[in-house]
Amino acid sequence: MSIFDGTRLKPEQLNLDLPRLQQGWYADFYFDNIIAILGSLQAQETRFTGHSWRLEQQGIMPTQVAELEIGNLAVEMQWFTRRAPYSVVAGVDVALAMLAGATGYHDAAGQFVNTYAQYRVEAVQDGVKVSYDSNPLAVQPVLKVRGRYRDVALLETTTLGVLSRASRIATNVYHTLKAARGKPVLFFPARFDAPEVQALDGYAYWIGVQRYNHDTQQQVQPSVSTPAQAAWWGGTASGTLAHAGIAVFLGDTVAVMLAFAATRPPEIPRVALIDFDNDCIGTTLAVMDAMFARYRELTDAGNAAEAERYRLHAVRPDTSGNLRDVSVPPLGERKLDNGVNPRLIFMLREAINMAWLRWELPVAWLDAAREWCRRIQIVVTGGFSAEKIQRFEELGVPVDLYGVGSSLFSNSDLEGTNNDFTADIVRVQVAGQWYDLAKIGRQACANPDLELIQHGYDGSE
Repeated sequence: MSIFDGTRLKPEQLNLDLPRLQQGWYADFYFDNIIAILGSLQAQETRFTGHSWRLEQQGIMPTQVAELEIGNLAVEMQWFTRRAPYSVVAGVDVALAMLAGATGYHDAAGQFVNTYAQYRVEAVQDGVKVSYDSNPLAVQPVLKVRGRYRDVALLETTTLGVLSRASRIATNVYHTLKAARGKPVLFFPARFDAPEVQALDGYAYWIGVQRYNHDTQQQVQPSVSTPAQAAWWGGTASGTLAHAGIAVFLGDTVAVMLAFAATRPPEIPRVALIDFDNDCIGTTLAVMDAMFARYRELTDAGNAAEAERYRLHAVRPDTSGNLRDVSVPPLGERKLDNGVNPRLIFMLREAINMAWLRWELPVAWLDAAREWCRRIQIVVTGGFSAEKIQRFEELGVPVDLYGVGSSLFSNSDLEGTNNDFTADIVRVQVAGQWYDLAKIGRQACANPDLELIQHGYDGSE
């Protein structure tokens, strides 16, 4: 359940491979080993034969420990992350669906027996923030499970994986929006990973946007580039043209934009990709000349609705980092001249605003032409990260939207974006009572945002 809409993702939306989850297909193999050991001990009705100083320190007698059926040991596990100073959590509903569909064991006939209803499960909602102040003994768990360990062991790998990936993206999106000061951040990383993860990634992006809106009382609109990325939150994909679209028009950006305007529905924004010839300003002016001429012609003919097809919504420079646009005179370090840089955008904005002065227009058209130009937005793409966006914003670069790709996947200790999750056993059950039992440096922790998930959870609550 996200804190923004009160609705849990339905298991049928997620297309989980439950048979293979139940078989441990996606689990680290050492979990298979411990399950086999525990199962064999239980089949032989073997009791614990070792020594537990941890339990004895809590008043449990060695004779009580020796009576424990290790094969059936019930444990308390907690899932947590340690990204400072906080993480925006996503992927909880997917982890819950994995637990609901694949907690259990295979009987002697090879049939899977689901035991999820015997477990106590607590979870936060997608979209909550969890804090971390660099103290591993004071983490904020996002998921807690109590029940027989061997029935849930095979799901540690996959639940950690989905929480890590989704929370990483949601948190990176949140930080990028903060750097952009509320300007829309378009989600463009689909080409940098396998298609199977697009739905989760797009949902995590949506969680990050909603959390930013929640915290800032803004209304930034999410924008994704593939239908899969929008599938879980009910959005739609959007986009305009790729460089390949210009190439199949033989490198003529003007021709492809006129064709786009003539053939695509008016509600699709006309955004010109302007760096194909490495002359962003020259290409922009050529596109504006052609589209405004057609806009004016149709308006003068009394066809205002058709004229709207030729309203240029935005331009998008995407200059490669190894190129310097011809509009940018070399100055200082070469790397500052290359790619989409502040000087290019300042000059581009000026050229767009003043383009109407180049047109020989009757007086009656001057105000409309000026407004047509100034409504054109600038979308920047190509190597943007939260750090680069922050630099643009500090300089007051006139960008309207940022397109961001692979940096939203960042999971680096050096960059402070590591959002890996961990799952630990922190308590065990002895004679109906729960006792602390965790490796050194870990302990059971609390989180006021944890909510009890009703037994038999199937995604419908």
